[in-house]
Amino acid sequence: MALETNVLLFSTIMTTVLNLKPLQDKMQEYLASGLRLGWLINHQDRQVEIYRGGTGVDIVAMPVVLSGEEVLPGLSLEIL
Repeated sequence: MALETNVLLFSTIMTTVLNLKPLQDKMQEYLASGLRLGWLINHQDRQVEIYRGGTGVDIVAMPVVLSGEEVLPGLSLEIL
């Protein structure tokens, strides 16, 4: 019997990583597995990468208020 998972939201917080590529690749893996919304929070470069299933990656500068969008309506997270 196969186990079905439905991941709605995933967030990765990066503090002092020299190479961002492995984390970006992991986010792409999550998208391929059905992730609908993901945030890669990069404090080093003061930006957040927003991953959405079926679309590209948006990069926004910090500070920002992230939204759960239609995945988790009403959720907001302020990133300073």
